[in-house]
Amino acid sequence: MKADPRIPIAVGAALLLAAGVAFGAPHMVGDYFVRILLLIALNSILVLSLSLSNGFTGVFSLGHVGFIGAGAYAAGILSLTVQQKKALLPHLPDLLNWFSLPFLPATLVAGLFAALLAVIVGYPLMRLSGYFVSVATMGFLIIVNVVLINASDFTRGARTFTGVPLATSLPWVLGWLAVTLLVLARLVYSPFGRRMKAVRDDTIAASAVGISVLRARLVAFVIGAFFAGVGGSLYAHYLGSFSPNTFYFAMTMNLIAMLVLGGMGSLSGAIIGVICVSILSELLRSVERGFTIGDITVPALFGASQIVLGFLFILIMIFRPKGIMGDRELTFGLSGRSANQNHKEGKDR
Repeated sequence: MKADPRIPIAVGAALLLAAGVAFGAPHMVGDYFVRILLLIALNSILVLSLSLSNGFTGVFSLGHVGFIGAGAYAAGILSLTVQQKKALLPHLPDLLNWFSLPFLPATLVAGLFAALLAVIVGYPLMRLSGYFVSVATMGFLIIVNVVLINASDFTRGARTFTGVPLATSLPWVLGWLAVTLLVLARLVYSPFGRRMKAVRDDTIAASAVGISVLRARLVAFVIGAFFAGVGGSLYAHYLGSFSPNTFYFAMTMNLIAMLVLGGMGSLSGAIIGVICVSILSELLRSVERGFTIGDITVPALFGASQIVLGFLFILIMIFRPKGIMGDRELTFGLSGRSANQNHKEGKDR
């Protein structure tokens, strides 16, 4: 059975669209809409990196944000100037204290650091299945948070880590989104990607036909962690200041909600989930401040956006548990043979 040839075409079209938006949006819309586009693209990188394990190998990880936080702090430390390190992190080891990296190298190192961490953590954890691996990865998230709070020589502890240069821009984020989407699409819709899906659908049957369950899960976990670390660096260079609580349960639930809403088995579904939640959150945030229609005045309802999103999440789970896209992909009606045709040819053989 061959991968659907329309997927690479659709990904290529998406990359061209992303390039046009990156360079055209700042000249066509205001700063507010550019910020919304940037956050949508940034969250798309994070959700896509989460979907690789959660959606395509069946490992429901609750610790993914730990890699984002590790990448953010690693990139932040590397990006600070020597003078800032002496002032903000006076006890930083000499190995890190005498140099400063530009934005791109710091981002790459952050991704590699998160990937290395994923190899160390994933080798024992990817042997688990079901809710055992979910609880274990949540334990990893808690450990990362505790380490970030207590490693004050590196992270300033519970205090705000500040001074990170504001280098993240819309072209940078969309460029990394294009790279993420291209790499994940090439991986998921390849022979190795089919092994990942086989492991997701039935680990016993996959093992019986010679597929290494551990290898399929670990590769997905590590690659997802790399792009999570990259996303963490982009997040750090966008915020400029952050604390360990920035990368904890609130972000975890937000990313999982986006992924589940769009569809855990679909790359385009992950992006659709991000777009839907982001736009709805912005609309509800405006409503929270209160509004007036004619003679009717609605007072400020702070927290209403989270309540509405919570109800939406519940309804999706009840009426469409596979999300908006399920395991389908957007192909924009581009030419190519359908997946059903390929599936039939595989049966005939």
